[in-house]
Amino acid sequence: MNIKGTIKEVMQAIIPLAMVIILFQFTTIRLPIKDFLYFLLGVLLAFVGFVLFLIGARVSVLPMGETFGASLAQDEKLWLLIGLGISLGFAVTISEPGLKVLANQVSDVSNGEIPKNLLMITVSLGLGIFLALSLLRVIFKIPLQIMILGSYIAAFLLAMFSSPEFFAVSFDAGGVATGPMTVPFIIALGVGMSSVRGTRSASADSFGFVGLAYAGPILAVLLLGMIYR
Repeated sequence: MNIKGTIKEVMQAIIPLAMVIILFQFTTIRLPIKDFLYFLLGVLLAFVGFVLFLIGARVSVLPMGETFGASLAQDEKLWLLIGLGISLGFAVTISEPGLKVLANQVSDVSNGEIPKNLLMITVSLGLGIFLALSLLRVIFKIPLQIMILGSYIAAFLLAMFSSPEFFAVSFDAGGVATGPMTVPFIIALGVGMSSVRGTRSASADSFGFVGLAYAGPILAVLLLGMIYR
């Protein structure tokens, strides 16, 4: 476990943004001192939080994802593959902090007409289903281009019949669902599956999981928009 390397990565991610805000603080923005101190405190907490998160992901989430992927690739029971794919995708997505923020904002804007729990479950289920499809794609060697193209064609067709407000929310949902909790796990899952198959084409199959999983929440939210239309 390379703690120094992790700290360096987080510093490279946070310091440029912090320096820009500090520069504007002393040139144009000039926030109240209290707000500026809150910002500095937030930067410090974000730094510590990201370091701990990345260490935790590398110690637990990544090895667990690779282990699950290797186990699934060896098992020929399709029902188990689909069930675990949906369950794992749902569980890891519903824990995404960004999804909770989006669900709260949508609930506030809609004055509670779209319950936040309903949106979170819809998005998580959509990603879970498409994670299962990603696993099946590797098993049956379906070209990634076909699945991604078909998914986004379906998304734009559904957008014609969905509520207009849900169109924008659906793409935001795809972004927040593939966040810092979900992406490491999905990538590790793909790497684990390809490591068992051990071929060059299998290594290529380990990529594209996130891109395909991104379409799941979009389609799920658009279907929800058709119900609310």
